[in-house]
Amino acid sequence: MTQMKEARKGNITKEVEIIANEEHISPEKLRKMIAIGKVVIPKNINRKTKPCGIGDNLKTKINANIGSSTKMENLPLEIEKAKTAVKYGADAVMDLSTGSNLKEFREKIMDEINIPIGTVPIYEAGVATQKRGEPITSMSEEDIFKAIENQAKEGVDFMTLHCGINKDLVEKLTHAKRTMGIVSRGGTFLASWILHNGIENPLYENYDYILEIANEYDITLSLGDGLRPGCLQDATDISQIQELVNLGTLVKKAQDASVQSMVEGPGHVPMNQIASNMQIQKTLCYGAPFYVLGPIVTDLAPGYDHITSAIGGAIAAQSGANFLCYVTPAEHLSIPNLEDVKEGVIASKIAAQAADVAKGLNSALEKEKDMAIARKTFNWDKQFELAFDREKCEKYRESCPVEEEDMCSMCGEYCAIRIAKDDF
Repeated sequence: MTQMKEARKGNITKEVEIIANEEHISPEKLRKMIAIGKVVIPKNINRKTKPCGIGDNLKTKINANIGSSTKMENLPLEIEKAKTAVKYGADAVMDLSTGSNLKEFREKIMDEINIPIGTVPIYEAGVATQKRGEPITSMSEEDIFKAIENQAKEGVDFMTLHCGINKDLVEKLTHAKRTMGIVSRGGTFLASWILHNGIENPLYENYDYILEIANEYDITLSLGDGLRPGCLQDATDISQIQELVNLGTLVKKAQDASVQSMVEGPGHVPMNQIASNMQIQKTLCYGAPFYVLGPIVTDLAPGYDHITSAIGGAIAAQSGANFLCYVTPAEHLSIPNLEDVKEGVIASKIAAQAADVAKGLNSALEKEKDMAIARKTFNWDKQFELAFDREKCEKYRESCPVEEEDMCSMCGEYCAIRIAKDDF
């Protein structure tokens, strides 16, 4: 029984009760939002996952990507990355492993953390194909659906499935004048597969079967944007929008089948196009939660893309996005290390908080007020408690110690708050 089915029956599940309490929203209002597909709770029936609500009227959520690659397989490190992401506030983790031991990595990571876990099953299908000594374009439909089925049984909570790329779109893309073509790894797997085999995308053609699997395990479908823009020049182009139209149709089918679904979005987008991208998605996709990567607002900051994406993420979340996928400083350059994961999560948390304040969420506004009072009263412990990175704050404070508690080394005895504390 899916969360959406229960909601449509009028039932308030224990997950709904927990989330409603955390979000300061009435359980009945939350139930109604789930029933119409505007909120999802990614939680496989086979896994003990801490409930997390993603969607309208809720706090903006954060996802952290981790996982091995063919060039670096270190299971203890990836487990530590997952724990680091949770420590600094990630609401979900996606395992994007493509190394030869990706199944072991996924199972171990799922054992170590209790927040929602997402995957991209076609990666596993691609790895299985290459292990046979065959190219990615030789993947069979059996490879693809076997990966989906197995991961569903294992307890994966949400899956990125590039169901919106169909044969027609791939043919049109070959004539499009994109600067960077396709940058989505899963999107490339499928587009190249379609092009070389001359047949339809199995995920698009057999979407009803995907809905059956999702229904059985209450998997939230994260409908992937395989044609997302990989640079500012490709943002909001015909290929991106045409795929979004397809995704909207697939969202409606999922909702009709009482399957939870959300939609993935761009990508690399100029600041002036972000709000319109959010509005288009919400309109075409029946209000389904929007899960965005960034967006990255300039392509000139390798090494600082956690900042470029935080700028875009704040605008996106204020404009309707519900779920921000973090971007680390290592984006476009290398597999992230522990410090990169920490910085990526914190940058996205800043974006989410800024957006939630702009949207007027009471929980966000109360935290801002608490910080202001803590600063006014020189309550350093409270300031550190509210901060996204307590350790960093304490390190700065300790780096230039002062004897008096009612000042810091920046202004010293000339502190504006200290001087006027009894006047205003």
